[in-house]
Amino acid sequence: MDEVAVIEDAAAAEASLDPMRSRLLAELVEPGSATSLAAKVGLARQKVNYHLRTLERHGLVELVEERRKGNVTERVMQATAASFVISPTALSAVQPDPARSPDRLSARWLLALAAQLVRDVGTLITGAAKAQKRVATFAIDGEVRFASAADRAAFAEELAQCVTSLVSKYHDESAEGGRDHRLVVAVHPSVNAKREG
Repeated sequence: MDEVAVIEDAAAAEASLDPMRSRLLAELVEPGSATSLAAKVGLARQKVNYHLRTLERHGLVELVEERRKGNVTERVMQATAASFVISPTALSAVQPDPARSPDRLSARWLLALAAQLVRDVGTLITGAAKAQKRVATFAIDGEVRFASAADRAAFAEELAQCVTSLVSKYHDESAEGGRDHRLVVAVHPSVNAKREG
């Protein structure tokens, strides 16, 4: 089972967003049968089977084993990932495009960049999985507390200068066999569940 899987297909996204199917996906981090799941979610086994078949058809759950119980074969299923991210590709006609309104200081532009990041990395993960390869990536995640808006603006300017300097140092347009990489750096207020809730 993967830690995170990307849903790129609109029909699979729709199937996963059904509240009962979403609950079944959460329960199926550990293998389970329709019978064991029915007791947990309070639905008839037949209804659970219907939802499991839908999730299986979209590649969100998979068969782990079959057990014979009398005249019945019990199918034990498991989610294909512990968690899922829906790629903007699933909403291709309305997916965000950061090129429409590039503004370094806009939260909406940052959201469009984040959506592009999810789409691009999702595509890379899907392709790498098919080729049974890994994707070379790097990320930094951290927090910084600014004393003032002026400090935040100065930090953003200095960060932009440092990144520009690094890109200038290592970017080689004429590198034969080189591979382009996308760089996204973001600074935004932290979302603190205690403060928000």
